[in-house]
Amino acid sequence: MEQQLRSILQQTHPVDEVVVADDGSGDDTLAVVERVFEGAGGTPRLVVLPGVGRHGVTANFERAILATTGDLIALCDQDDVWRADKIERMAAIFEDRPDLLLAYSDARLIDAAGRDLGGTLFGQLEVDDGLLARIASDGAFPELLRRNTVTGATVVFRRALVADAAPFPELWVHDEWLAILAAALGSVRGLGLPLIDYRQHGANQIGVQAPTVRRKIARVLQARGDRNRNLWRRSELLRERLILLSPRVRARDLELVDGKLRHEKFRAQLPGNRVRRVIPVLREAATGRYARFASRGNADIFRDLLQPS
Repeated sequence: MEQQLRSILQQTHPVDEVVVADDGSGDDTLAVVERVFEGAGGTPRLVVLPGVGRHGVTANFERAILATTGDLIALCDQDDVWRADKIERMAAIFEDRPDLLLAYSDARLIDAAGRDLGGTLFGQLEVDDGLLARIASDGAFPELLRRNTVTGATVVFRRALVADAAPFPELWVHDEWLAILAAALGSVRGLGLPLIDYRQHGANQIGVQAPTVRRKIARVLQARGDRNRNLWRRSELLRERLILLSPRVRARDLELVDGKLRHEKFRAQLPGNRVRRVIPVLREAATGRYARFASRGNADIFRDLLQPS
C-alpha cells in the first residue's frame, strides 16, 4: 500500500485530496497511511474514514466517494500503482467536454512482487479498439448494459455523477454502477493506454482472470444458482433509478433497459429441466436479445441450454 500511496503523491498533476476508507482492516493500513503522509506537508489534504465493522466493497467505496470534495474523482483500489502522468492524462480528457461524465483506462498486470505479467487489463477483458470506438461514439450505454468493461481502479469521473449514483444498490459493484449511469446521463470514454499497474494476487477483492477456453467451458457448466435471479433484480434496480432520472435519460436507453429486463426475467425463469429449456431458448435467441443483452452474446445461448440448475 505504501507504494500505491507514494505513486498518488508523485503525480505530475498534483491531487488535491486523498480519502482513505478503511473497511475494518486488521492489518497496519492506517499506520502506513499516516507514515506516508507525515512527510507530505499537509498537501494533499488527507481524510481517513475509520472502519467500523465491515461495509463490503461497494458500500465502502460509496462512503469514500461521498466524502470527497473535488470536481474530478479518481478511484484507487487495494495496492495498485499509478503511473506518474495518470491524473494529468485523465484530467485532459475532460477538458472542453462537459458531457463527459466518466473515463477509464487500460492497466498493466503485475504480480504480488510487482513483476510484469506480460498482459493488460483490456487484454484479459477482451476489450479491443472497436469496442472503445463504439463507447466513444454514443454507444456506451448499449455496450455497458450488455457487459461491463470498466474497472474501478482505472476510473475518473465528475462529481456531478455522485448525486445521481447514490445510494449505490447492493447487487451492483461500484464501478459498473457508476459507468452505466454515466453512459445513461452523458458520455463515457475508455483510454487504451495502461495508466496503472494492476496487481494480481490471492488477496485481491476484485481481480481478473484470463479468458481461457477451460474457464469459458467451466462457466457454461457452472450451476445456475442465484446468478440469473440477481441479474433480473439488477435490471429492475437500474430501471427504477433511470425512471427517477428519466427527464435526462434518452428514450432509446429506457427502451434498452426494458429489453434487458425482459431478457433477464426470461432467463431467470427458465425451467430446471434442460430438455424443457430448448424451445424457449431458441425462441428467445430468434428475437436477437441474447446478442443485445447477454454478457457473452450468443455464447450464452449454450450456457442456458447446458447449465445445470
